[in-house]
Amino acid sequence: MRLSVTGCGYLGAVHAASMAELGHEVVGIDVDERKIADLSAGRAPFFEPGLPEILTSAGATGRLSFTTDPAAASGASVHFIAVGTPQKPGSNAADLTYVEAAIDGLLPHLRPGDLVAGKSTVPVGTAARLAAKVESVGAILAWNPEFLREGFAVKDTIEPDRLVYGIPAGENGVRAKALLDEVYATALSKDTPLVVTDYATAELVKVSANAFLATKISFINAMAEVAEATGADVTHLADAIGYDGRIGRRFLNAGVGFGGGCLPKDIRAFRARAEELGVGDSVSFLRDVDEINLRRRKRVLDIAHEELGELNGKRVAVLGLAFKPDSDDIRDSPALDVAVSLNGLGAHVVATDPEAIANSRAKHPQLVYAESTAEALEGADAVIIVTEWKEYRALDPVAVGEAVAGKVVIDGRNVLDAAAWRAAGWTYRGLGRP
Repeated sequence: MRLSVTGCGYLGAVHAASMAELGHEVVGIDVDERKIADLSAGRAPFFEPGLPEILTSAGATGRLSFTTDPAAASGASVHFIAVGTPQKPGSNAADLTYVEAAIDGLLPHLRPGDLVAGKSTVPVGTAARLAAKVESVGAILAWNPEFLREGFAVKDTIEPDRLVYGIPAGENGVRAKALLDEVYATALSKDTPLVVTDYATAELVKVSANAFLATKISFINAMAEVAEATGADVTHLADAIGYDGRIGRRFLNAGVGFGGGCLPKDIRAFRARAEELGVGDSVSFLRDVDEINLRRRKRVLDIAHEELGELNGKRVAVLGLAFKPDSDDIRDSPALDVAVSLNGLGAHVVATDPEAIANSRAKHPQLVYAESTAEALEGADAVIIVTEWKEYRALDPVAVGEAVAGKVVIDGRNVLDAAAWRAAGWTYRGLGRP
């Protein structure tokens, strides 16, 4: 099946390469010439485990190509829209400029009966509005939200945990489902759950899922604040309530909070859209979710003050810059935010990350970056772990203690063995842990 994918960022590049890996003929389209050049050469323009391998393997078959020419979409039966929907400057609302431009760019190249499938996260009501444009040339619109986890995006695309089709009623809906079924034939043959619904529900699935996850993370971080005030241990608390099958243990890890290009902007856009619809009170709790999340970043700074006193001139090793491990994504990264804030308070920050240094340096050149963990640790008065990369979780407290000037460790992700670090002579501070 011939497919086009407009937008070759995290979502689009992975989707295009994965669909080609599954046997489809795919063309990826983007306005960024450098990104297209990298992808065409089999180079991933960002760090995502597994992506370089499928770019190479799918590219070698001749089924995968990339271009800046929108006309290359001609002849495809299904056209995916995978562009970004960032937060509008000065507003919580989503900026749909790129989605609108992608649809407008496709219109001249659509044939009657073609399917345009939106994957971008958009405010509810967007698909119904865009459908009229697509239908004006005889094509059909569906909304097919993505549920990718950065660091696992290739697996989540090839082996999704569910598929959602938002389709119109009538014959157009029947054709839309048939085309999407053909696209996802491999996943459907493995009994992947499928939900077929309307536009509005499909749009809400993605934002409500992100809102739920954000709420769960902020809930346990709120409990961490209570734990700190009472001497309780939030990690034991999370274990205990996580055994309840109605709650579950996943996303109950207290720490410095969530970030990235999805959860923060999606919950804000959800609130903004709900207010436009006159149901803002229904999701007003998301304001508290956002505030709790941001407050945890400040808590790391407070602990640094408590342990080091005056921060001016103190050397602080910040381990982690990406918003999560197995990614180089620094969008709304709590880790990078902590590093920048410490620097602003006069600390001599030396920051490192296995993959995100280049992106961080481009955005915040004022920071000092170390290419290795050992370099970052050398002579540090305190060590702060803010991204839970495996190599940081596995640090030997005895060996690290020989490299630093002061044995203070702030575990911003609660991933270290507190007893082992204290036994090695460290002052250990976690979030919500005694």
